[in-house]
Amino acid sequence: MSSTSPLRILLIGNGGREHTLAWKLSQSEKVESIHVVPGNGGTAGVPKCQNVTSVKDTDFAGLVEQAKAQNINLLLPGPEATLVAGITDYFNEHAPAIKVFGPTQSAARMEGSKTFSKDFMKRHNIPTAAYENFTDYGKARNYMDVVSHPVVIKADGLAAGKGVIIPKDNHEARKALESIMADREFGEAGNSVVIEECLEGEEISILSLSDGQTILSLPPAQDHKRIGDGDTGPNTGGMGTYAPTPLVTKAQLDEIDRKVLQPTIQGMAAEGMPFRGCLFTGLMMTKNGPRVLEYNVRFGDPESQSCLPLLCNDLADLMLACCDGALSEHKLEISSLSACTVVVAASGYPGSYAKGTPMKVQPPKEEDGMYVFHAGTGLGGDGQLKTSGGRVIAATATGDDLKAAVDKAYKGVGCIEFDGMQYRKDIAQRALR
Repeated sequence: MSSTSPLRILLIGNGGREHTLAWKLSQSEKVESIHVVPGNGGTAGVPKCQNVTSVKDTDFAGLVEQAKAQNINLLLPGPEATLVAGITDYFNEHAPAIKVFGPTQSAARMEGSKTFSKDFMKRHNIPTAAYENFTDYGKARNYMDVVSHPVVIKADGLAAGKGVIIPKDNHEARKALESIMADREFGEAGNSVVIEECLEGEEISILSLSDGQTILSLPPAQDHKRIGDGDTGPNTGGMGTYAPTPLVTKAQLDEIDRKVLQPTIQGMAAEGMPFRGCLFTGLMMTKNGPRVLEYNVRFGDPESQSCLPLLCNDLADLMLACCDGALSEHKLEISSLSACTVVVAASGYPGSYAKGTPMKVQPPKEEDGMYVFHAGTGLGGDGQLKTSGGRVIAATATGDDLKAAVDKAYKGVGCIEFDGMQYRKDIAQRALR
């Protein structure tokens, strides 16, 4: 594909991240069309976009067929499960002419296995919490009886953002171990667990683009994982974010780049699994410096909804540079504005929730710096927008400062209406305090 060929993109996924990526990519003059498998009620309305429901996102052979039929020249896998299952390798083998923005299956283990990523950090002296890995339930229980520090228990595999449990005491820790390893609450993801030291501090997320050698990072964001105000209730996939967070200084960001991001990219290349795509690094800013909590191997959701509106570059250009090993020729141009995203979820989430609830959304004016990004939504046969997931939709806004962005984002929530909708009222309050 020549650098002047119009881009025809196959975007895999149906969440808020995919709607945001489609929205951002559609602004590029290089992009001719975006085919989203399966997409959602939001991607259906993005210029240059069409949802494709005739092939499943797990059917790699069908996706290659679809890509060749539509003359696709760039594949963009959104969700982690697709990358961990090896979609990049499959396309590299069966459709080598199509560029892929996303890591290989080998590199995707950084998210696919917490055991693998923790051992990688140990090998490359990347600062993280003290930890032990267990595949045996009895040994894990015995360890809980002798460990002296508070712990976090993590299912090793993918668990849709919910496989991390922060117990209050040893009794809760034992119950968490039992639910993961004995009761198989997260299925095969719980074949192995990581028990690690519970760190204290402010948690931040950094999304970085990489071509395997060079790394360019978007502004640091802060996610709000728990369902309830004041960080109460169970963990979710994320109830809102804002960026850039003032809770991390320029000097601290330089330290993260030097001690975490560069060694990660260099270490992966040295181990024969160069990282191409978007690396998401979750960090805790402790009193002893930054500590890595986890790696994800794709754009964050809902971090993308706050970070991508601040990116002034052509995203398609940057993605092509990552595919071509040419990222060092680019510099990120970031807006001086702040952004905030408030996620609106279905009643009952993160437990069981109803699907198919009719919705009304009055799209705000983008020229006012207000956006609505769909996640768990779909269109009925009659064209009626309905809920189809737990995290249903998000209101995002940009403003001259964080307070203005937060106020506008909550104003945007007022454009969304469906029975049982729930959302946090305190996104970014720690930073504003």
